[in-house]
Amino acid sequence: MSLIETALSRSRVVLLSLALLVIAGAVTYAGIAKESEPDVPIPYIYVSMSHEGISPEDAERLLARPVEQALRSIEGVKEMSSLSSQGHASVTLEFEAGFDNEQALTDVRRQVDEIKSELPADTDEPGVHEINVALFPVLSVTLYGPVQERALLKIARNLRDDLEGVPGVLEVEIKGDREELVEITVDPALMDS
Repeated sequence: MSLIETALSRSRVVLLSLALLVIAGAVTYAGIAKESEPDVPIPYIYVSMSHEGISPEDAERLLARPVEQALRSIEGVKEMSSLSSQGHASVTLEFEAGFDNEQALTDVRRQVDEIKSELPADTDEPGVHEINVALFPVLSVTLYGPVQERALLKIARNLRDDLEGVPGVLEVEIKGDREELVEITVDPALMDS
């Protein structure tokens, strides 16, 4: 007797088994934790260095290369790249998937601390940064309209306060908020009288 003939002769058992599998699948699906914005670690860490007035060529030679040499010994680095510009240099490390980001940050900081003495004296403190997607903005709101700038800023500040009160909102930032200045011009001719 073939498998198909057996299944057809015992159709109630087959249908009951199918129903149990569907119910077990539905219960399992409902019980699995789901997250709309999962915190997925991105395997990138970068070192940023600033030195005012240094040319891109000198930034590469004096800042980026020594840091690259020091960071070559770190385990788990998949790829390393650097970028040099006027007054600035950065070195980006891409790690293998599944890396331990805390250990990687510790290793990079330790290597950067060891190499600091070889950097030019006027170089600002090198910064070691982890790229964290959880800190990127999730929502951007644009306010505009035929009103004065002060009224629009007042609305934006009120909206910021309301949004910061929402549970789960870490921070709300207003872009384009200009600092108010008062300019006083003294006319020397009027001062004498």
